Amino acid sequence: MCEDDHGIGRRALFVTGAATALTLGSVSFASAEGGRTQETRTVRGTLPTGSPDFVYLPLEVPSGVREIKVAYTYDRPAVPAGTQGNALDIGIFDERGTELGGRGFRGWSGGARTEFFLRADDATPGYIPGPVRPGTWHIALGPYTVAPQGLPYEITITLAYGEPGAVVEPTYPPSRAKGRGRAWYRGDCHLHSWYSDGRRTPAEIAALARAAGLDFINTSEHNTHSAHAHWAEEAGDDLLIMLGEEVTTRNGHVVALGTDPGTFVDWRYRARDNRFGRFARQIRRAGGLVVPAHPHATCIGCNWKFGFGEADAVEVWNGPWTPDDEVALADWDGMLVASVRSEGRDWIPAMGNSDAHRDPDVVGLPQTVVLADDLSREAIQAGIRSGRSYVAESQHVSLAFTASGGRGEHAGIGERLEVGRDTPVTVRVDVTGAPRCTVRLVTDQGVLFTSAPLPVSGAGSVEWRTTPSYAAYVRAELRHETAIGPLPGALAAFSNPIFLGHR
Repeated sequence: MCEDDHGIGRRALFVTGAATALTLGSVSFASAEGGRTQETRTVRGTLPTGSPDFVYLPLEVPSGVREIKVAYTYDRPAVPAGTQGNALDIGIFDERGTELGGRGFRGWSGGARTEFFLRADDATPGYIPGPVRPGTWHIALGPYTVAPQGLPYEITITLAYGEPGAVVEPTYPPSRAKGRGRAWYRGDCHLHSWYSDGRRTPAEIAALARAAGLDFINTSEHNTHSAHAHWAEEAGDDLLIMLGEEVTTRNGHVVALGTDPGTFVDWRYRARDNRFGRFARQIRRAGGLVVPAHPHATCIGCNWKFGFGEADAVEVWNGPWTPDDEVALADWDGMLVASVRSEGRDWIPAMGNSDAHRDPDVVGLPQTVVLADDLSREAIQAGIRSGRSYVAESQHVSLAFTASGGRGEHAGIGERLEVGRDTPVTVRVDVTGAPRCTVRLVTDQGVLFTSAPLPVSGAGSVEWRTTPSYAAYVRAELRHETAIGPLPGALAAFSNPIFLGHR
């Protein structure tokens, strides 16, 4: 074993895309000649506070390498209350380089694992199997937070020599399931397995999705597409499995929803780097939707700071209902108001997902219920993009929401009722599965109608009359009873809006 000290004195700054990064001195290995079966190097160093978002350790890989193994540790000293401690993420890029959006990406586990391997025929979850070609590879370190004392780390790299295994051709789930023709389909598009920081296998997630009454799901591992090739066996006539990624930047997370198999979306930028638009366009070119996730979450780096100009939809409800979801809902409602008051400005539909990682996280809490022509990637995405959807806390909650004029005009969720400004409009909500919930109708003026609690059966109907001049749009909410004060109860469901009047 050979040891090196990669202290901060042996470093250089370089630019990748728009972001400044730190590169350390390179680590070299002998060739496979001489009968060696493996060789190990250990490097140590300390990252100071104020380190760049990404630190690269060049790794000179000789020919004849069958497998790369990497293990790492770092110190976690005690820090004062209110001060961030150490957290260090890890991943790797191959000899094709670390260029932003380039082809060199070979895996990322963030802080979920302390070691990984990759070779031609297999890799640790989160990493991409494939040839181990000679050249300069880079171990990527992400100092997520650094304590005032600095971040001492140790990285152990082992190269195994020998004949490589056979490269395995990936198989992917089909883009269409049997479905029921034009119907309302239930889905959860933000889920994590053990291919990032989740603890469930794809098989376990698929079983939970079926038990939750879901018709479709979307895989969304943090900063890796490694799971794409591991879902084919879980798809079926009753479950459409779409492929994507949760692009996890330092300024917010975005779900790439339903991209082409094998699509990798880079995450190594902040809002100030002016790079998000490039990768939003990449998501769409790969057939996906751009969905900012939990935009008002309070975890470090989770709050969305890129704006919504590139968004196809926004995740307003993430997991069990919490105060940051309430803020996200209010913020989205403000965007709706802006869209109806600005000529030519489009609106952004809302959706909800579980973001489930492990027990006791509930797959399908909440779930987005989409009106689609069939159960296919394209049809589900079209329903989400157009806002023909509502969000419910479980398969037991159903919501029908319509608006009608006096001459047979009719519109449903995500649609526009084309009537004159002073035409009387009847808004109707039919509910099942929501015992003791109240129905609230929200417009560009705010909440203009609140029903009495529904009966314990959970079923009921309400009607409300208005005009387009009084309400430019109407959306429905189902709220649980609350025991204290004037605050509304947690959501049981909410819909995208129906717009009233001519554009």
